[in-house]
Amino acid sequence: MNQDNNISISEAQTIVDNWIKTIGVRYFSELTNMAILTEEVGELARIVARRYGDQSAKEGEKLDLADEMADVLWVLMCMANQTGVDLTDAFRKNLEKKTSRDINRHKNNPKLLNNNK
Repeated sequence: MNQDNNISISEAQTIVDNWIKTIGVRYFSELTNMAILTEEVGELARIVARRYGDQSAKEGEKLDLADEMADVLWVLMCMANQTGVDLTDAFRKNLEKKTSRDINRHKNNPKLLNNNK
């Protein structure tokens, strides 16, 4: 881990891998992890719907947005590890793709230019 407590994507993938192999015993199957990822994204969506949307929270309901985002990230890293995906490399390539594809797209979108958010 870096001196200032920042964790790179690569370091995080290694931490998850070590945790799985020492505490988690082994990775769940890819299919199980896909189902778990879907479940975690649903939990994140529930919080967003209650916090930013029209739904109200149930009495005593925990609305920890950061924790649910971390759960999504954890399972995504598990899937990346078990399928051999280097998320740092994948992120860099994805950013390059988006940049070349969308270099002017959003600047020229009147829907974005007229939004006060």
